[in-house]
Amino acid sequence: MKKLETSDVLLYPLATEKAIRAMESDNMITFIVHKKSNKQQIKKAFEEMFKVRVTSIRTQVSLGKKKAYIRVSRETPAIDIATKLGLM
Repeated sequence: MKKLETSDVLLYPLATEKAIRAMESDNMITFIVHKKSNKQQIKKAFEEMFKVRVTSIRTQVSLGKKKAYIRVSRETPAIDIATKLGLM
């Protein structure tokens, strides 16, 4: 099996109403990630891409897609990252 590259882990961010509320209240960003990725790969990819510190990750698989709820440190507001991504 081919090793998953860092650039292939994060697919796209979610901008649902629930995801926006999580950004504002919990400093958390929601991404759809590669189905075979694990939490360590997600953390590494996110920290490399956005140059921030990740404090925790929760994952969920539903409808054939894997979501990662990524909480970043308080020094970097999640809203700032969402603005860079064009979500806000």
